[in-house]
Amino acid sequence: MPCPYSLFLLTHPSIIYYNISIYEYYNRGIEAMTDESQVRLFKLQAEICKTMADVKRLMIIHELREGEMSVRQLVASLGLPQANVSQHLAILRERGIVTTRREGTSIYYSLANPKIAQACDLVREVLADQLAENQALADSLDRPGEET
Repeated sequence: MPCPYSLFLLTHPSIIYYNISIYEYYNRGIEAMTDESQVRLFKLQAEICKTMADVKRLMIIHELREGEMSVRQLVASLGLPQANVSQHLAILRERGIVTTRREGTSIYYSLANPKIAQACDLVREVLADQLAENQALADSLDRPGEET
């Protein structure tokens, strides 16, 4: 026969509440870990977005979408100073946006993942949609002095 104290622990409302509280705390802990993972993922995503939030880097990415290019080729096609292109390529390489391949004295750069170009395309499509909506709104405005 179980000890009366054991039956008290199993059936007493404060103990049951305690067990439920531990269970809820444990589940919240799992949710918090999931939230922490999400936060870390969002931070990494923000870092990529910050890296891509530069006109010259976007120009470089646009050039590299067709295939690998050397710094000299990028300088010629973009019309930017070599030092500036090299600086931006170093940042893109550090963040995993581009990869390198050495051939003799030349270093060739390419996109690390084709989805990078697809992401840029998607952002441009959103921008085009927004511009079209703004144009439609502007066209619908009544302008003083114009007949409608």
